Parts: sequence; C-alpha cells; structure tokens
Amino acid sequence: QVQVVESGGGLVQAGGSLRLSCAASGSIFRINAAGWYRQGPGKQRELVATIRGSGSTNYADSVKGRFTISRDNAKNTVYLQMNTLKPEDTAVYYCNAVGSELFGTNWRSYDTWGQGTQVTVSS
Repeated sequence: QVQVVESGGGLVQAGGSLRLSCAASGSIFRINAAGWYRQGPGKQRELVATIRGSGSTNYADSVKGRFTISRDNAKNTVYLQMNTLKPEDTAVYYCNAVGSELFGTNWRSYDTWGQGTQVTVSS
C-alpha cells in the first residue's frame, strides 16, 4: 500500500523559509498528482498547492509568489518550498498523493494522506 511521510516542519521566524518534503513509498506505483494542504488552529483543512504528472501546478491565492511545489520523480518525493513565511502560515501541513499501484496483476487507484508536519511561524 502506498504511504506518504512528511518532514521538514519546524519553528521559524516571520520572513524565514522552510522546505517540506513528502516521500512516497510502496511496491510498484505511480503518482498522478500530489498536493500540500494545511490546517491551522481552529480552521478547516485547506489546499495550499498541487502538482500534476504533467508538471502543472496550482496554488492558493494566499501563498502565490511565496511557496513553490515541485517533485522529484526518481525519488518519489514532492517538495514545498516556503519563503517569506507569515504567522498566518502556522498550521499542520499534510501531503496527499493520488495515483495507481500494482496489486497482484492489476492496477488499482489510491488516495493517501500523511500524518502531517507542524509549521509554526513566530512574529
């Protein structure tokens, strides 16, 4: 079963940078799309950025120009470079991946989430 694990969160001052990583693992699989989501204190989970197999990206308006999503297909890893961080970026950041995996002799789809990584931006 395909799993994803996030890393790279931490405490940073406003204006600083962090890079989050999302590593996918499994037997034989392919990632069609991946995304970063976040859930701040007392808020609902929201989309931050997504990247498709074609390489096309999409960003929430609140992070455009500051965050960059990218992927390393050889490492099955998706990154989120976060620059000029603001206190309102404080949240648990989750990685999501969707695609297909080989199960026996058939391909089946998957949609998996990581456990999240905490990002705290101090003012």
